[in-house]
Amino acid sequence: MSGLVFTTVYESVAVTSSTVGAGANVVYTVPANHDAQITLIIAANGSATHTISVEVYHAESASYKYLLRAHSVSGGEAYNVLGSSSLFLHAGDKIVATRSAGTLDVTVSGKHFYNPVRSN
Repeated sequence: MSGLVFTTVYESVAVTSSTVGAGANVVYTVPANHDAQITLIIAANGSATHTISVEVYHAESASYKYLLRAHSVSGGEAYNVLGSSSLFLHAGDKIVATRSAGTLDVTVSGKHFYNPVRSN
């Protein structure tokens, strides 16, 4: 995707849901007619140790797949879900998150690339 025109993406959500899949908190949705390169997903916990799960909803197959399942994050700590990797998504794809208890914050950062042939 190098050399393409893009806009930056930043979303942050307080995760309060403990239901996976469609019941999870939506952190980010790729807009219609766009592709996305997600370069950072951070799960931050401000209180006691809790677990976090992060899933990707693939719009084309209408299915959820785990990026991170029930990962323990200590109070006052943050976890980089992607490490040094990138995640490439298409129009209608989503990043969703759930927690075991308490509230954790999940932050997503990356780039949007306009793609007129992509729809939802």
